[in-house]
Parts: sequence; structure tokens; C-alpha cells
Amino acid sequence: MEKILIVDDDVYISDVAGEVLSRSGYEVLRAYSGTEAKLLLERDAPDLVLLDLMLPGLSGEELLPLMRGVPVIVMSAKTDVEGKVALLLGGAADYITKPFDTRELVARVKVALRRPALFGERDTLSFCGITLDLGMRTVSSSSPMSPMSSGAEAVRLTPTEFAILKALLSNPSRVITKSSLLDRIAEETPDCTESSLKTHVSNLRGKLRMISGRDMIEAVWGIGFRLSEE
Repeated sequence: MEKILIVDDDVYISDVAGEVLSRSGYEVLRAYSGTEAKLLLERDAPDLVLLDLMLPGLSGEELLPLMRGVPVIVMSAKTDVEGKVALLLGGAADYITKPFDTRELVARVKVALRRPALFGERDTLSFCGITLDLGMRTVSSSSPMSPMSSGAEAVRLTPTEFAILKALLSNPSRVITKSSLLDRIAEETPDCTESSLKTHVSNLRGKLRMISGRDMIEAVWGIGFRLSEE
């Protein structure tokens, strides 16, 4: 089930958007301030964010750069063209003006989720010297620390290892909870369970260590996993 984060301090709008999206088959998360949204993003990985601009704490404009790799639809009463253009060029996937028709909102969400090529679903995903080839399902390293004869040599991944690394690379430096990770890889690897996830992560960690010369996956005790920048 695709997960949508609604960031809006207007409880009525958040309730209306959340209800219509839940009825449309999406899992809905909510944050009512920019600070709350930042904390939530650090421990979870939504598939799309609906973002208001006028927020207590961090503003929507301040949050937007923190959401690289995730499609963001800005929801705002601002109607000036220059402002919309700046937000779209700054990384937003779309812009919807308040008040909005709920049918239009759902349509825009569906369109944004159908355009993964613009938001992280490229031919490759890269982070800190490792590159995942989405077509070949291989991972390689350009790190000078690589113990392999050529840092660019690729290692083939199992379907589960590929799905796990793809999820982690789509949300670099963010902690992905175990439950969220299982949800995100379920479509590609439905046989992976919570009990077997640790083994798959361990095997993937070994392959990444083989090509990069260091531990790339950090286990956050009691929560989940994230890619390490060190």
C-alpha cells in the first residue's frame, strides 16, 4: 500500500484530504507542523508528500529540500505564477491551489505516483560511491577503498537484496523502519518476512562491503535500517 504524508496545520483540510485518500486505497500519515514533518521523515519513508507552505516551525519552503527522491505536491492558497514556478523548479512535483476539489487532488496524486522516472526511479540510483543498476539489478562501487581489482565491477543481487537496496537508496540517510521496508519490498519479494529480513540485510551488507571496502548499511536498534555516509 502506497504511503502518503499530509503536512498541513489546518486540521479540517488534513482530515478531508486524509479521508478521501484513505478511501482511494492509500495509507495516510499526518504532520501538523514543519518540525513534526521533519521528525517523521527521519524515521519513515512516504511514497508522496502533500505539503502546505504556511506551517508552524519549519516552513514548507524549508522542508522541500529535505524531500529529495520523494514526489511532493504543494498545497497552498498562494496563486502567483512566480511562486509556483519557483517551487516546481525547486523540486516540487506539482502544485494544487486551495481550496481544491478532492477529485482533482486524488487525480494529481495518482499522476505523481505514476511518474517515478522523475523522482528516484532512474536507470541507476547512487549514494556515497555505490551505484545500483535498476535494469541489470547489479550494484557497483567507484570507491577507491574497493578491495576488488576495479572499483566499477558489478555484483549481482538476489531479488530481495535488490528490493531492499533500492528502497534504501531511494531514501538515502533516512532511517526506514522494518515494517515500512517490508511494505515497500512486498510487491517484488512477497516471501520476505520480518524474521528473514535480517538475513537478507546481512547478505546485502556483505556484498556492499566486498565492493566498497566498508559497511554501508547501518542498523538502528529497535527501529530499522539506513545507509551510512561514513
